[in-house]
Amino acid sequence: MRSYQRRVAAKIMKCGVNRVWVDPKNEKIKLGVTRKDIRRFIKEGFIKKLPKKKKAKGFEKTQQRTGSKKGTIKARTRAKARWLKVVRPQRALLKEYRSKKQIDVKTYRLLYKLVKGNTFRSKHHLESYAKEKGLVK
Repeated sequence: MRSYQRRVAAKIMKCGVNRVWVDPKNEKIKLGVTRKDIRRFIKEGFIKKLPKKKKAKGFEKTQQRTGSKKGTIKARTRAKARWLKVVRPQRALLKEYRSKKQIDVKTYRLLYKLVKGNTFRSKHHLESYAKEKGLVK
Protein backbone atom coordinates (compact mmCIF):
# COMPACT_ATOMS: atom_id res chain seq x y z
CA MET A 1 0.00 0.00 0.00
CA ARG A 2 2.98 2.33 0.50
CA SER A 3 3.61 2.57 -3.27
CA TYR A 4 0.41 4.58 -3.69
CA GLN A 5 1.45 7.04 -0.97
CA ARG A 6 4.92 7.36 -2.51
CA ARG A 7 3.45 8.09 -5.92
CA VAL A 8 1.07 10.73 -4.60
CA ALA A 9 3.83 12.28 -2.47
CA ALA A 10 6.11 12.40 -5.52
CA LYS A 11 3.46 14.31 -7.47
CA ILE A 12 2.90 16.73 -4.59
CA MET A 13 6.63 17.36 -4.06
CA LYS A 14 7.29 17.46 -7.84
CA CYS A 15 10.01 14.83 -7.88
CA GLY A 16 10.51 11.22 -8.87
CA VAL A 17 9.16 8.29 -6.85
CA ASN A 18 12.71 7.17 -5.98
CA ARG A 19 13.44 10.50 -4.27
CA VAL A 20 10.53 10.08 -1.81
CA TRP A 21 11.51 8.82 1.64
CA VAL A 22 8.72 7.30 3.75
CA ASP A 23 9.31 6.72 7.47
CA PRO A 24 9.35 2.91 7.87
CA LYS A 25 8.43 3.10 11.60
CA ASN A 26 5.23 5.07 11.15
CA GLU A 27 2.19 2.86 10.54
CA LYS A 28 -0.23 5.81 10.08
CA ILE A 29 1.09 6.43 6.58
CA LYS A 30 -0.65 3.27 5.32
CA LEU A 31 -3.97 4.83 6.31
CA GLY A 32 -3.33 8.03 4.30
CA VAL A 33 -5.56 7.81 1.27
CA THR A 34 -6.17 11.41 0.17
CA ARG A 35 -3.74 14.05 -1.02
CA LYS A 36 -4.66 16.05 2.06
CA ASP A 37 -3.41 13.20 4.28
CA ILE A 38 -0.16 12.95 2.33
CA ARG A 39 0.40 16.73 2.60
CA ARG A 40 -0.07 16.45 6.37
CA PHE A 41 2.52 13.63 6.56
CA ILE A 42 4.97 15.76 4.55
CA LYS A 43 4.42 18.68 6.92
CA GLU A 44 4.93 16.42 9.98
CA GLY A 45 8.14 14.99 8.48
CA PHE A 46 7.01 11.38 8.00
CA ILE A 47 7.51 11.77 4.25
CA LYS A 48 10.54 13.67 2.90
CA LYS A 49 12.16 14.49 -0.40
CA LEU A 50 15.67 13.03 -0.67
CA PRO A 51 18.49 15.17 -2.14
CA LYS A 52 19.51 14.62 -5.74
CA LYS A 53 22.21 12.03 -6.25
CA LYS A 54 25.61 13.28 -7.36
CA LYS A 55 26.96 12.19 -10.69
CA ALA A 56 29.73 9.59 -10.80
CA LYS A 57 33.37 10.74 -10.59
CA GLY A 58 34.10 9.35 -14.03
CA PHE A 59 31.41 11.57 -15.51
CA GLU A 60 32.90 14.68 -13.91
CA LYS A 61 36.37 13.77 -15.18
CA THR A 62 35.16 13.50 -18.75
CA GLN A 63 33.44 16.86 -18.47
CA GLN A 64 36.63 18.53 -17.18
CA ARG A 65 38.99 16.90 -19.63
CA THR A 66 40.90 19.24 -21.88
CA GLY A 67 43.50 18.49 -24.48
CA SER A 68 43.49 16.87 -27.87
CA LYS A 69 40.28 16.83 -29.79
CA LYS A 70 39.44 13.62 -31.58
CA GLY A 71 37.96 13.96 -35.03
CA THR A 72 37.96 16.77 -37.57
CA ILE A 73 35.79 19.85 -37.21
CA LYS A 74 33.39 18.29 -39.72
CA ALA A 75 33.09 15.21 -37.51
CA ARG A 76 32.46 17.31 -34.39
CA THR A 77 29.79 19.67 -35.77
CA ARG A 78 26.44 18.97 -37.34
CA ALA A 79 26.23 19.40 -41.09
CA LYS A 80 23.33 21.84 -40.90
CA ALA A 81 25.15 24.01 -38.35
CA ARG A 82 28.21 24.16 -40.62
CA TRP A 83 26.05 25.04 -43.61
CA LEU A 84 24.23 27.80 -41.72
CA LYS A 85 27.54 29.27 -40.57
CA VAL A 86 28.52 29.69 -44.24
CA VAL A 87 25.14 30.67 -45.69
CA ARG A 88 23.99 33.34 -43.21
CA PRO A 89 26.86 35.78 -43.89
CA GLN A 90 26.37 35.29 -47.62
CA ARG A 91 22.68 36.10 -47.40
CA ALA A 92 23.45 39.13 -45.22
CA LEU A 93 25.90 40.36 -47.88
CA LEU A 94 23.26 39.97 -50.58
CA LYS A 95 20.76 41.97 -48.50
CA GLU A 96 23.36 44.67 -47.99
CA TYR A 97 24.05 44.86 -51.75
CA ARG A 98 20.31 45.09 -52.46
CA SER A 99 19.65 47.78 -49.84
CA LYS A 100 22.56 49.89 -51.18
CA LYS A 101 21.18 49.42 -54.72
CA GLN A 102 24.39 47.73 -55.87
CA ILE A 103 22.36 44.88 -57.38
CA ASP A 104 18.84 44.76 -58.74
CA VAL A 105 16.14 42.34 -57.59
CA LYS A 106 16.70 39.96 -60.50
CA THR A 107 20.42 39.63 -59.73
CA TYR A 108 19.64 39.31 -56.02
CA ARG A 109 17.32 36.38 -56.74
CA LEU A 110 19.91 34.72 -59.00
CA LEU A 111 22.70 35.01 -56.41
CA TYR A 112 20.34 33.97 -53.58
CA LYS A 113 19.53 30.73 -55.41
CA LEU A 114 23.24 30.08 -55.99
CA VAL A 115 23.93 30.63 -52.28
CA LYS A 116 21.13 28.23 -51.40
CA GLY A 117 22.58 25.67 -53.81
CA ASN A 118 25.89 25.76 -51.89
CA THR A 119 27.80 27.18 -54.87
CA PHE A 120 30.08 29.43 -52.79
CA ARG A 121 32.57 28.33 -50.15
CA SER A 122 32.52 31.63 -48.26
CA LYS A 123 31.38 35.23 -48.27
CA HIS A 124 34.66 36.22 -49.95
CA HIS A 125 34.05 33.63 -52.68
CA LEU A 126 30.60 35.13 -53.31
CA GLU A 127 32.06 38.68 -53.50
CA SER A 128 34.77 37.66 -55.95
CA TYR A 129 32.24 35.79 -58.13
CA ALA A 130 29.89 38.79 -58.23
CA LYS A 131 32.72 41.19 -59.15
CA GLU A 132 34.20 38.81 -61.72
CA LYS A 133 30.84 38.46 -63.50
CA GLY A 134 30.18 42.19 -63.24
CA LEU A 135 26.99 41.74 -61.22
CA VAL A 136 27.90 44.27 -58.50
CA LYS A 137 28.16 48.00 -59.28
